[in-house]
Amino acid sequence: MAAIGVHLGATCACAAVYKDGRADVVANDAGDRVTPAVVAFSESEEVVGLAAKQSRIRNISNTVVKVKQILGRSAGDPQAEKYIAESKCSIIEKNGKLQYEIDNKLINPEDVAKLIFSKMKETAQSALGSDVNDVVVTVPFDFGENQKNALGEAAAAAGFNVMRLIHEPSAALLAYGIGQDSPTGKSNVLVYKLGGTSLSITVIEVNSGIYRVLATNTDDSIGGVCFTEALAQHLASEFQRSCKHDIRGNPRAMMKLMNSADIAKHSLSTLGSANCFVDSLYDGLDFDCNVSRARFELICSSLFSKCVEAIKNLLQQVGFTADDINKVVLCGGSARIPKLQQLIKDIFPTVELLNSIPPDEVIPIGAAIEAGILLGKENTLLEEEALIECSAKDILLKGVDESGADKFTVLFPSGTPLPARRQHTLHAPGNISSVCLELYESLGKGPMNEEDKFAQIVLQDLDKKEDGLHDILTVLTMKRDGSLHVTCTDQDTGKCEIITVEVAS
Repeated sequence: MAAIGVHLGATCACAAVYKDGRADVVANDAGDRVTPAVVAFSESEEVVGLAAKQSRIRNISNTVVKVKQILGRSAGDPQAEKYIAESKCSIIEKNGKLQYEIDNKLINPEDVAKLIFSKMKETAQSALGSDVNDVVVTVPFDFGENQKNALGEAAAAAGFNVMRLIHEPSAALLAYGIGQDSPTGKSNVLVYKLGGTSLSITVIEVNSGIYRVLATNTDDSIGGVCFTEALAQHLASEFQRSCKHDIRGNPRAMMKLMNSADIAKHSLSTLGSANCFVDSLYDGLDFDCNVSRARFELICSSLFSKCVEAIKNLLQQVGFTADDINKVVLCGGSARIPKLQQLIKDIFPTVELLNSIPPDEVIPIGAAIEAGILLGKENTLLEEEALIECSAKDILLKGVDESGADKFTVLFPSGTPLPARRQHTLHAPGNISSVCLELYESLGKGPMNEEDKFAQIVLQDLDKKEDGLHDILTVLTMKRDGSLHVTCTDQDTGKCEIITVEVAS
């Protein structure tokens, strides 16, 4: 049995296949292991991949890039508005949906994504030599339900049987077998993903093969394209210095420079220098320039600083130091850059930095491994989407009934899937000025005892009422780790008290 893992990024897509107990990324018909997520439209055909990217200079208004950024989003969404403002393709809203307007035809973002998925299916099936359609597709951790649905539907429309959508950081861990190789014990893993248009950093606790996200942050203001733009600006300055022409205001010339800078950037990840040659860049003039890796690193020094500062900020948010992290996983094409890898090593000098798998192949390989697991060919690792934390005991709120006797209301029965949220309105006599709410936990056997009480919260200085009741709204949120956040609010005065119990159950 075989299966496929697909990662559709903002700038590139990649497919891996699972067969005979191992997962491998497969090359497309051009021999490349990643395919530009670019679709060019003409009257007669749709072109996907490198050919579409290369023809963009001549066909810019009919070429769709970064479709993942708008997939499943609606007009008014800040991300969608930003995308529309930057898009060279016309985008309109019709019947509440955003659509591309190309050659007087309306095209849904889902249809563009479907074409990219079709290309990935064709690539994978060609490598396998069979019509395998079972797939696991990766999604960013910050994708909402609409975006996940749109991605899944696009893959299904391409003829895939979507077995599961898994989060990109989880796929990265699966690629390196984290949680499978040591089924017991707890560790913290930092997943660092620098893709084409965004930087995502996630801290995951791995405990007995279960993944739990402790914190995650995505920065859409930095990505691989920022490095390309910085290098293109440098090349434009070099052209102006040597040829006395400023081409920064010329979109066509700058697009040519961007393409050349992109190729040079990739070369500099493995070579000490790269040659940038552009035929007839401007006014019939050719441009030829050599860029060293040291020069590239200097040009992008502020971007590198931003990339590593984000790690420090997230660690601070979780209350961790670098010593609390056991492993760092690198993924995303731009995580190939040697200078960036060195700066990350400097933050975590004693931590294992996992980069033996090419960073732009980590996520699809993890997806293919998950596909293999779902087919039952490998050990049945239960991943975060398959295992849900549950509350171990009943959580009850103590109140008083009409006769004045104690009354216990079960808010979270044992076995409640976490995270969970409950709200309850407690009625207290109007002639008192303070109310004490008490929380108990129980295994459901016998009456409540004082030792079952684990928390109380007191609301004071309430306005007394001669007749009527105090209505106290209690909102309880229990997280996956069992911690309980309680907010009590007097509906009349708005007085509020908040407590957090670290482990309630």
